[in-house]
Amino acid sequence: MKVIDTLSQIQNAVITCRRCSRLVAWREESAAKKVRRYSHEHYWGKPLPGFGHTEAKLVIVGLAPAAHGGNRTGRMFTGDDSGDWLIRAMHQAGFANQEVSRSLNDGLTLHSAYITAVVRCAPPQNRPTQEEIDMCLPYLTMELDVLRPPVVIALGHIAFNGVIKYLKHKSAYPGGWQFRHGALYQIKSPYSMSVLASYHPSRQNTQTGRLTQTMLQSVFDTAQTILQQN
Repeated sequence: MKVIDTLSQIQNAVITCRRCSRLVAWREESAAKKVRRYSHEHYWGKPLPGFGHTEAKLVIVGLAPAAHGGNRTGRMFTGDDSGDWLIRAMHQAGFANQEVSRSLNDGLTLHSAYITAVVRCAPPQNRPTQEEIDMCLPYLTMELDVLRPPVVIALGHIAFNGVIKYLKHKSAYPGGWQFRHGALYQIKSPYSMSVLASYHPSRQNTQTGRLTQTMLQSVFDTAQTILQQN
């Protein structure tokens, strides 16, 4: 994949991507066969670019768009329960101007934060294959290269592993990291970065109590504290 060195170019490349045939078919099928509650809406039905502040100090890495969330609205973590949990925590910690995000043009503004994902197309059953993850990972690598954020929050195992792969690619991974909610890892070379791990705010986690709003809030409050100390 050609290396792209501006966020706008990366975003444009993501939107036009058709590299994974299974994901292309699923995202387009989901957009065509709308669920009843959104039958009146026009679905985005394309890969989702990252979005947020162009000089973000915090980057949030998710798994992939939801078939009837981001794949519908055209923006990650928008219009579904996962987005509600995430944006609420970001707002409380001072990273977003409002606590609800329902549509692409709802006025949401991120403060020194950028939201992206390991996979940019909605995968069947929210489960991308390893090949699809590896195919899409260069987009995340390019975003992190452009932003060089002091803090990264990885939402879930796959996002956490994606960040580790990025650090390995940059010869910056010290080894020994393990995913657990609230874990904080820090590197100093070749540049300073703090990586926070969190359970993903999926229904599977939030409806079972594995992740509470307080637990998620604590991760974002920690990120804000780190940034204020630097």
